[in-house]
Amino acid sequence: MSLVPERVKAAGGRPVPRHPLRAEAVRGFAPVVGGAVVLTLGAVLAASADRWQGGWAETRSELHDVLLLLLPLAAAAGCWLGGRERRRRTEELWESVVRGPLARFLASAVPLALWLVAGYTLTAAGASLATWPYARGDRPYLDLLPVDLVAVAAASVSGQVVGRVVAWRPAAPLLALAGYAVLVLSVASDDGAGRWVNPALPVGDGEVPVGRQQAAMAVWVAGLATAAVLAYAARHRWTALLPLAAAVAAGGLLMQTGDGLWRTNPVGNRQVCDTSTTPQVCVNARYGALLPQVTAALSGITGRLDGVRNLPVRFEDRPGGPRADEVQLPMLTPLGSSLVRGRLTDPAQYAWEAVAMLRGRGDCGTLDPRVRLADDAVEHYLAPSPAEEYFDRLDGRGDAEQRAGLADRRAARERLASMGADARRAWLSAYFATAGDCDARKVPAL
Repeated sequence: MSLVPERVKAAGGRPVPRHPLRAEAVRGFAPVVGGAVVLTLGAVLAASADRWQGGWAETRSELHDVLLLLLPLAAAAGCWLGGRERRRRTEELWESVVRGPLARFLASAVPLALWLVAGYTLTAAGASLATWPYARGDRPYLDLLPVDLVAVAAASVSGQVVGRVVAWRPAAPLLALAGYAVLVLSVASDDGAGRWVNPALPVGDGEVPVGRQQAAMAVWVAGLATAAVLAYAARHRWTALLPLAAAVAAGGLLMQTGDGLWRTNPVGNRQVCDTSTTPQVCVNARYGALLPQVTAALSGITGRLDGVRNLPVRFEDRPGGPRADEVQLPMLTPLGSSLVRGRLTDPAQYAWEAVAMLRGRGDCGTLDPRVRLADDAVEHYLAPSPAEEYFDRLDGRGDAEQRAGLADRRAARERLASMGADARRAWLSAYFATAGDCDARKVPAL
């Protein structure tokens, strides 16, 4: 009877040699780690879904941020696998085989790196699918994913070198802790040049990398890992100097250029506008499909302001302060507060915030009672706060001063609401002419 299983025999009866990577890739430690990556990252992303699901840039940034957790775990997994033969006491047996040290190293290192990369890729695909039904504009961003995959593979391979060199069982968890500490401290160092060589450095939702940033980061992380592998297992160890030199050059470019390798996303400077209202309503182009929701939320305001003068031309939503004829739209970002999964969470609250933007007295200190009465009456007429009734009830049960203040507010609200349409438009025109002004003498009496 042949000792060669039928499944590995060729048509002529000769055994088909199996690739040495097959055993490591299909069973054992590497597949388990790949599955653990998917489960762990999936749980982390699910817990924070409100702040990224529905925005392509937010999804990209969140996937990049999990590298802070994944890179130390990848290094620890590689370190643990690197010490496997020592724990099994089979080092001498492995050294007796025909393959050289580099081939033996790659036979175990490559499958683990591929499974880690596959787990991260599957997680990224799942997050993108979760975002797609709720995205309200823009497009998927894949600018960080290729280099993130390189960084994961490099961390795994570098960790395995440590596991081969350091004969200590706690090396793997300690490497994970040390790696995490280094990454976190680098992120926290706002002024340090070393933060720019951190592959897990958080990226703002409105930032995109310049092309050479990604190339330099890939050379930096891959060069260091390759140099470590060659220094450990290559027949001619001096060859490690070549990738090391490339890594040093790339790291120098990253540190010297710093934030010059990042730029503002040009999509974030564009707006999509509804010009049928006064003021016009404009939202950032990254959320262009959200315009009908925002316009509907503000319809009570824009409808009541028809014919009123001295209003801004538009509500705007872009980086930087508003122009002289514009007013800031209430913030849609960061996701998870006003906007969750492509929907405004509280249109009434959003409209009230828009009225506060219109009156623009946020920089004023203590306001004169006359100004506070006028502001409250305008808010009540255009878009009352969802908490207005609650505070009115509190004042109604308060002391004499609080009850008197409530009576004054209600009287001012009634006077504005009972005005004729022309008189109210005239008064509101005079009122909005004082937007942002803290001088009570300029605000029309009510």
